[in-house]
Amino acid sequence: MDFWDRICKALAVRKVSVMDVSKKYGLEYRLLQAITKGRPWYGDWGYEFGAGSFALTFDAYKSAVETLSSVPLSIFLPQVFKPSTRLQDIISFYQSLSQCQLVNIKDLFCFLMRLIHDAHKSYPRVMDATCKKPRISSGVLSWSRADVGRVEEAMFRVLRAVSGSNWVSYRALRGAVCRVAPPALLDHCLMELGGKLAAEGMVVNVRHNPDSGALEYRLEPQNVSISTSCNDSCVANCLPSEEVLKQDLKFLYACLLHPQTMLSYAPDQTRNLAISSAEKLLDCKQFMKDYKPEKLASGNGVMICLSCQLEIVDQSEEIAAPDPPAELVVLPVNAIVSDLKIEASKAFQEVYLAFRRFQAEELVGYGSVDESTQVKLVMGSTEESVRVRGRCLGKNGLSKYRVERGIERWTVDCICGAKDDDGERMLACDVCGVWQHTRCSGINDSDAVPAKFVCYRCRESLQMTAGVGQCKNQTVSSLSSNGSFGKSLTTP
Repeated sequence: MDFWDRICKALAVRKVSVMDVSKKYGLEYRLLQAITKGRPWYGDWGYEFGAGSFALTFDAYKSAVETLSSVPLSIFLPQVFKPSTRLQDIISFYQSLSQCQLVNIKDLFCFLMRLIHDAHKSYPRVMDATCKKPRISSGVLSWSRADVGRVEEAMFRVLRAVSGSNWVSYRALRGAVCRVAPPALLDHCLMELGGKLAAEGMVVNVRHNPDSGALEYRLEPQNVSISTSCNDSCVANCLPSEEVLKQDLKFLYACLLHPQTMLSYAPDQTRNLAISSAEKLLDCKQFMKDYKPEKLASGNGVMICLSCQLEIVDQSEEIAAPDPPAELVVLPVNAIVSDLKIEASKAFQEVYLAFRRFQAEELVGYGSVDESTQVKLVMGSTEESVRVRGRCLGKNGLSKYRVERGIERWTVDCICGAKDDDGERMLACDVCGVWQHTRCSGINDSDAVPAKFVCYRCRESLQMTAGVGQCKNQTVSSLSSNGSFGKSLTTP
């Protein structure tokens, strides 16, 4: 993204939009980032809410972030005389691990993401820096996943056989499985064994013996609390491994964030608001950055720099659309009004195909000024922008190019409030031809577009007129009727 950002700045780009469908650890990153940072991942580069699907607004997006982030963790914690669940154990574990109080969902996920980040950068990959045995490069030897899994399972069996809290040394564990695989593969597996998940919720913990410095292994519960015997030099070894942290992140994401897998909890009103908020955050995919290119200095007495805005006259209502962004027009210091009109026309003609026949006719607010008047006398030294009014010459004018969706006439009017194509899957009613979201019409995104579709408005109208004359469409009483396939704006 840094490289892309530099390209946009070098090209003097004004606005760029992105569709955020990124994932991290297999999770929708726009939902995770909204909770931890209050903005999408692209927000680190200045991208902000652009347009929400299903008629969502910026205020709805911010409200959803606040609602879901502020859900208190106390409602998930165990009640008196009730056995704790895995979710409650994980929340309690990370609350005990954090030096700051974890009060709500945002606190929990921020802390967990920070632990993963720290573990990725500094967690000791057992023996990478301290092991006396050299690490085998993956470029020299390679083994199949099945070979590695077979060796790891053999090591797990050895560790499970050890009673109590006894540690198994590197040499003893290697000797116990020496016949399972070649020595190089054994060393490779021992190097990567720390943090591996074994059966029954156990994880391999690794430490350096306090006296000899030799590596030792043992199995511990996945979310075991930090041992009181750990000193400052081995705190990192007491923290969960990166693999365990990611497993916990996925579990918490499914239980607390994702609307389709969110666990049931009381009060129902809080959970319903959380589900609704999560759905809104997932529906917000389009984000935009306004680069706001810096203007050239105009007070140097050598040139005049004006931000020129456009106003179109005699524009058909059918193709009416917002005016384009302002263009920067640079003129010599002695330029006159006619020069400004010519340069403004060229600026828009060169950028937009739709305006290749555009001609500036007047300066808004300065209609009575003579063409030969110098611009600096008209605008003064403080004005930095001007609005130019004009028209596109020719028979078709803007009609051929101005409509971004094409020249075909169609209408979007969905029950969610959407009035335009927002990138989500849509289908058209076979009676009125109006487009609406498949999801809002009760059709799952995983389901195919039905052969025939009648919107709820037309269904009500058809039911009212069913007994008068021949119905316009007598075979569309259900969405599964046979016939020509419905139209779709966006395929699944």
